[in-house]
Amino acid sequence: MTNPFDSHSAQQHRQEAPQNVRCAVVTVSDTRTPQDDRSGQAIFKGLEEAGLAVAKRTIVPDEPAELRKIVLELAADEQFDAILITGGTGIASRDQTPETLSGLFTKELPGYGELLRMLSYQQIGPAAILSRAVGGLIDTTVVLSMPGSTAAVRLAMDKLILPEIAHLVSQARS
Repeated sequence: MTNPFDSHSAQQHRQEAPQNVRCAVVTVSDTRTPQDDRSGQAIFKGLEEAGLAVAKRTIVPDEPAELRKIVLELAADEQFDAILITGGTGIASRDQTPETLSGLFTKELPGYGELLRMLSYQQIGPAAILSRAVGGLIDTTVVLSMPGSTAAVRLAMDKLILPEIAHLVSQARS
């Protein structure tokens, strides 16, 4: 029996993972438009450069009901393997993305938010505690949220999401 934490085993899982991951990108913001949504664009660009498909990109206001509706629609649509969300993860009164998503998850991925905060701490110090990024599954769809900061999005994409998204999708499907 192989150890799932063995680097050879993890490498094998990544090699066996699907390479055609189809993603939706959702920006949560009351003020962003398609023209000035730099964080959504950073997600799109990262996925595109990695050869992954972006099948939808949208902006929704910081309204739990609207975010819940779009995320459930995307998760129910079989053309999407993953939903990547930026914005609404802070502690301001309008920031409600974590609460909204956590209520939808069929499985949580607590390590995602923990690792993102750890990596953020290395870059910005104790201000990293203000991020409440969460990850989980809605049935077999991977859902990962990121702060609205473009730097935080790039960090999450480069260090966590792009290296593991295909593996996550593969495991979510099994």
